Amino acid sequence: MSAVSFARSLLGLDDRAEAPVSPGAAGRRNMLLLIQLRWLAVIGQVVTIAVVHWGLKIPLPLGMLLLAPTGLAVMNLASAPVTLRRHSVTDPELILALFVDVAALTWLLFFSGGTSNPFAALYLMQIVLAAVLLRPPYAWGFVLVTSACLAWLAVWHQPLLLPPDTDAHMGLIQAGALVNFILIAVLLVAFVTRTTQNVRARDAYLADARQQAAEQDHIVRMGLLASGAAHELGTPLASLSVILSDWKRMPELKANADLTSDIAEMQAEVERCKTIVTGILMSAGEARGEAPTIATLGGFLSEIVAEWREKSNDAIAVVLKDPAPRDPRIIADPALKQVFSALLDNAHEAGAERMVVSATLDDDLLAVEFNDDGPGFTPDILERLGQPYQSTKGRAGAGLGLFLLVNVMRKLGGGVAARNRRDGGACVRLTLPLEALAPK
Repeated sequence: MSAVSFARSLLGLDDRAEAPVSPGAAGRRNMLLLIQLRWLAVIGQVVTIAVVHWGLKIPLPLGMLLLAPTGLAVMNLASAPVTLRRHSVTDPELILALFVDVAALTWLLFFSGGTSNPFAALYLMQIVLAAVLLRPPYAWGFVLVTSACLAWLAVWHQPLLLPPDTDAHMGLIQAGALVNFILIAVLLVAFVTRTTQNVRARDAYLADARQQAAEQDHIVRMGLLASGAAHELGTPLASLSVILSDWKRMPELKANADLTSDIAEMQAEVERCKTIVTGILMSAGEARGEAPTIATLGGFLSEIVAEWREKSNDAIAVVLKDPAPRDPRIIADPALKQVFSALLDNAHEAGAERMVVSATLDDDLLAVEFNDDGPGFTPDILERLGQPYQSTKGRAGAGLGLFLLVNVMRKLGGGVAARNRRDGGACVRLTLPLEALAPK
């Protein structure tokens, strides 16, 4: 980390600090924040002791006082590597770290005048940090402990041996109070800003988790409804198939070429419906079958495009670019095939005449882009990308294509980004780790 980025992070100016993180990860950030604060405390304590003892000629018990910054430095050296290796930190661990800081401050104040020392107000900063970092029961417990420490210092402490002319010559008490105020103000703005960002990041993570849980519940209900509908449709489709076969054999209908052609087309559509229904029943809600098909990435995309062209009678021109810089072998995931086809359907229904599909690999990250020349996305669709029933088609049940796409990609560990192109049309970029499609 550069000096500039560290300073921005320390002052709470890092835009990435509010990216959603789990509660445990937010606790880890807060612990690292306390470690940074502790290093500043160590430096400040050593400088203050040196200035008071040698600069202001006020005798201090150096050996006893220097134990506090030494202990804090040792704790930082021990806890920082452990914290960096972990993925989460809990409230009990945070309050324990704050107790160590309070113990060090109490030790310093005991040997430097107790509550008469203007730096006793630093307890307030510790309390503010506890109030921001911890849940209310822990924060109130911390208030009780710090209050007990301050009350103890009011009775038991070693007084400072000030020079006889201290008040008249320098006003040390007033100067110390001013320095303490500036110190507390700067630290509170810098660190409370950072901790507040961590709290917002945690809340954003929880909100995202609740949204994803609701979407998963919606998908489960859709899967149950789809399975039930597929089961119910099996009988009427079979009946239609039998009736069309009978019609095709009837002499009076066979003599009419137009009717024969229509019947053949109807039979093809019924068979296609039966294939879709059978696929739904066999999948039973699974994103990947028991015996997955292995194909190259280029072959997988070519198959999707070819099937869609046949189904749509080449409704739009689809240009497929070869994967670059390599063409790895992947699992031909049926769920991906469905959502990719849905993107082609959406482009066609939106009025696009041309679609360019390209795939690129950057290390182990696969990116597939769909670029069309249609009217593009409306601002509402882009803002609510991935939410169900967001559509401009104006018919009941529309708007599930992008919703299913986002959730399928999320299940595979990937993501979806959509935008409008500068020269017109829409661009949908899908990214996912290649490992998610790697043959086992």
